[in-house]
Amino acid sequence: MIYETVNGARVSRRGLLGIASAFVAVSAAPVLARAPGLLRGAGDIRRISMRNARTGESLDSIYWLEGEYIPEVLDEINFFMRDWRQNELIAYDPRNIDIMAAAHRLMDTTEDYLVISGYRSRATNEMLRRRRRGVAKNSYHIKGMAADVKMKSRTVSQIYHAARSCMAGGVGKYTRSNFVHMDCGPVRTWGR
Repeated sequence: MIYETVNGARVSRRGLLGIASAFVAVSAAPVLARAPGLLRGAGDIRRISMRNARTGESLDSIYWLEGEYIPEVLDEINFFMRDWRQNELIAYDPRNIDIMAAAHRLMDTTEDYLVISGYRSRATNEMLRRRRRGVAKNSYHIKGMAADVKMKSRTVSQIYHAARSCMAGGVGKYTRSNFVHMDCGPVRTWGR
């Protein structure tokens, strides 16, 4: 796969063509001002920027363009969010990336997320359950639907409130451990 760099993000050539068509559609906005539905989809670009606290890897990519996920980038996300202890990966649920990206935009920062935990195999989840309180037996991490994140430039409360305001999935506030849990399960919140 051949990639180009757009605003610091890696984009496939296919994605680059989509970005070009998005800019053409946006430049036509004055003519299409009475077609809000069309304009909403025309320039829809979603980007995620993350570093893995355990592996040191980073990912900064446009993963959604013109109403479609970019399969090659989803493959990179699957690898990035893998269970590093077992070196096992799963098809990570892109809906959780959507929640993370939306919360990130609300915080108005260019800092990437520091991902503490993404996908967890059952073996890893059970090991963590034996060592720590509060690890759910049927965690959304096992299903590839959750991430625990933090940032240097934002407090746990700021991240929590941004994620909560998305009104999508579960958001847990872990102030003592300095991270926020986001998942794409049912809408719910917890923590102090």
